Amino acid sequence: MDSQHWRATITAAQSGDRQALDELVAGWLPLVYNIVGRALNGHADVDDVVQETMLRAVDNLGSLRDPDSFRSWLVAIAMRQIRDRARRRTPDRLEEAAASDFAELTVLRLQLEGQRREVAEAARWLDDEDRQLLSLWWLEVAGELTRRELAAAVGITRQHAAVRVQRMKERLETSRGIVRALDGACPDLRELTGRWNGRPDSVWRKRLARHIRGCGYCGGTHETVVPAERLLVGIALVPLPVGFTLSLAFGGKTAVAATSAGWSAKLLGALTKPAVAMTAGATMVAGGAYVVTQPPDAPPPRAAVTPTATATSGPPPSAAPSPTPTPTPTPSPSAKRKADPYGTVVDAVDRAPDPDARPAALPRRPESGITSTGGPRAVMQHRGDSVTLSGRGYVLVRWQISPHARPGGVVMPTWTGLKGKLFHVASGGSRRMDDPLPGAPNGYATGMGGPDIGYAVLPPGTQQMWQNEYFYVDGTVTLTQNERGCDYGIAVSPSDWEAVDKDVNEGPDQGAIRYGLVRDTGTNSAPVPQYVTRATPADPATVPQRSRV
Repeated sequence: MDSQHWRATITAAQSGDRQALDELVAGWLPLVYNIVGRALNGHADVDDVVQETMLRAVDNLGSLRDPDSFRSWLVAIAMRQIRDRARRRTPDRLEEAAASDFAELTVLRLQLEGQRREVAEAARWLDDEDRQLLSLWWLEVAGELTRRELAAAVGITRQHAAVRVQRMKERLETSRGIVRALDGACPDLRELTGRWNGRPDSVWRKRLARHIRGCGYCGGTHETVVPAERLLVGIALVPLPVGFTLSLAFGGKTAVAATSAGWSAKLLGALTKPAVAMTAGATMVAGGAYVVTQPPDAPPPRAAVTPTATATSGPPPSAAPSPTPTPTPTPSPSAKRKADPYGTVVDAVDRAPDPDARPAALPRRPESGITSTGGPRAVMQHRGDSVTLSGRGYVLVRWQISPHARPGGVVMPTWTGLKGKLFHVASGGSRRMDDPLPGAPNGYATGMGGPDIGYAVLPPGTQQMWQNEYFYVDGTVTLTQNERGCDYGIAVSPSDWEAVDKDVNEGPDQGAIRYGLVRDTGTNSAPVPQYVTRATPADPATVPQRSRV
């Protein structure tokens, strides 16, 4: 997220700005819902705990001195509410059924399969304390939290957090083995579970784990077991259920009680003022009630793209190179027109060109030079890193994916705040990232990874990037690195026509394995990047694919 934007938003909300408060609620409620939902596994108290967490956050927003610590502060509030709820439980509520099993909800809403489904379902077998820690660690692995924030939320040091996480992961792996065994056909296990009521608990976890350790059938490994942290990278937050209602009016307080609790008169006026604001499928209505909606034309929630086939012996279809070019999807009607105005032509999934086919001629556009806030070579390795480019000329974006460090779904970099024009003019660097690497077994290892380390996986419909991608800027635009799943870095450098033309027309030193590809038409019908907007969104990672500028 853009920390500068959130800092300004939090400061405005502290001053009673209703729109800023709406944005805070819309932006952070899903994170709180996922933490509470997973920690309580969808128990009937989830809504109450989420409500109390957000109410306390709004109630005490004025006491937050450092806006940069808002996320850590909010997560700590959520964990306190979860622990308070556990202390308040009475014996008659211990057996209360979950309102909506969060493990099942995670599987269905995020369309998890294989070993990812197994991890989600294994959470049912953890004790309360481990499940609370899992709710934070899951988000840490997915790139939503840092280890520092995890430790602060639990109230321990980072060193102690590392020990706690390791122990929790060991119990999670044991639970994964139980889920796998229950899906099997062991006759002895069926006999053992004949007395089980079907509700996971610590007693049956120990019994089943003991059986698995001594059973040749259940204990046998039928496939490579991928570590949980590799399976969870890049998994999206579970969307809020449609109809979820959060009342922030006073949480049942009177105006006098709310004022005495520290609510400013300005904030009280904002919350009680009749208003309706649509934000990301949620409505803030009169009196501060936040209701999740889904307009009739809204698409269903889309799960983050993750390498579901990393546990198998072969590469996932979206990541591994194919011996034959993949067909190009039928372009949209707007892309078929020959005289499209600027901003309606977008990139599409393209065929891998013949390695020996020389590229078309590169049109020459006017150049006056590009200035970069990152200097002659800006290296962006972490989520939120950005560089602003201004002027008229060519820009090189050089990719470096590191699946050996962390595979998973790639959240693509985005171009935001565009003022002027931006075209995707050429691809080079001698290879596409899905080209087989020399000497790779079975041709499975590519710049996107391999079966031994996992794969970097592109979002559906994303054009395959090359080692070097070239763009033409006429105006000002900011490029943001949005890493949260797969580990990748990009280096951004001002370039010129001669350098682009030389790159795409020369193969690598060891031989012409691949020439480059020219995309520029020399006119406004040249493609624009898939992730581009003239706005400056709070979180550049949310820029929609194939956006119209």
